[in-house]
Amino acid sequence: MATQSPFSLVAGLVEQVGAGLQPPAWLISELQHRLVLFLNHVLMQEPEAQARLVRQKGQQIRLQWRNFALQLSATPAGLLELSDGSAEPALQLTITDTSPFGLVQTALRGDKPGVRIEGDVQLAAEVNWLADHVRWDAEEDLARVLGDVPAQALGRAARSAAQALQQFVLNRPGRGAGGDKAAS
Repeated sequence: MATQSPFSLVAGLVEQVGAGLQPPAWLISELQHRLVLFLNHVLMQEPEAQARLVRQKGQQIRLQWRNFALQLSATPAGLLELSDGSAEPALQLTITDTSPFGLVQTALRGDKPGVRIEGDVQLAAEVNWLADHVRWDAEEDLARVLGDVPAQALGRAARSAAQALQQFVLNRPGRGAGGDKAAS
């Protein structure tokens, strides 16, 4: 007799409740603007990323997950700006995994989520390069505010916590070797 994991029960409950909830439009807009500011902060630390985006200036990229969408445009400065969504995107990226818990597990494994890609192949290659090569150096940003030693200590603590969480998720009960579900 197969038993249901408490994790899958909670995930199912959150999925049902979350399907009926929709944040207000002002909150979504504010979060999108903050996300663009953060992405541009990270891009400004990588000149090669900016050079690649300069070549794609004006191109529209639409990111979609469930009923949430974000449309971005590459600027002449090699950064991103939020688009109003009225223009047809050159590239549409749709995350195929609808479960938030599935996305978190994928991220903790260090994998990319499943994505359906439609549109400009060259732009898709540039976005893939950005996803593979551009990383936020949180420790460097913390060092500007707190100093080098505290930033390094916080960085070590965060990496340790992330590793412990990753091990917990990958080795939790009801999972087989390698993180795959055990056969019933």
